[in-house]
Amino acid sequence: MTQGTSGNISARCAQGDEAGLLISPSGVDYDEMHPESLAWMRMDGEWSGPLKPSSEWRFHRDIYACRPEAGAVVHAHPTHATALAVQREAIPAFHYMVAVAGGYDIRCAPYATYGTEELSRNALAALVDRRACLLANHGLIAIGTDLRRAFALAVEVEALAHQYLLARATGTPTILDIAEMNRVLEKFKSYGANAQTAG
Repeated sequence: MTQGTSGNISARCAQGDEAGLLISPSGVDYDEMHPESLAWMRMDGEWSGPLKPSSEWRFHRDIYACRPEAGAVVHAHPTHATALAVQREAIPAFHYMVAVAGGYDIRCAPYATYGTEELSRNALAALVDRRACLLANHGLIAIGTDLRRAFALAVEVEALAHQYLLARATGTPTILDIAEMNRVLEKFKSYGANAQTAG
């Protein structure tokens, strides 16, 4: 899903009565990361730990503040999702599995400099009624009730981005209409473990 030190991951985590989150540190290669490398952050942005939190802490914190169902956030720069993000394009309903992100498409948030309040606002808007979005010229965000589900959704979004790019390279994908996507979204509510997997 990512390489080097790009991307970041977090989980909602209280300490006593204090709400907060655990988040991956800034600029540390994943091969060198250990549990004690994580930073704990309060909802006011204060943090503790041996390493400073990811520079993208703001949208993680803001997602938890706005989305009580979110237990984890995954942000990555996978190849195919990022290829669409740099074109500032959403992933439309070319395949019914787009509904796994919660709606008729997977939106692309407008560009803003990484780590900024503007980027956080843009991401939150793109995530309204959704569990995943692309970030223009950047990557993707996926949320879930826990880390496993958030990561699984990020993997699914990357697979969909890959499929969509291949379909465009070989022809013109047919987009499913809203009526069909409504049927799929309704079916997803009771499909196996998917109602939980989607977060």
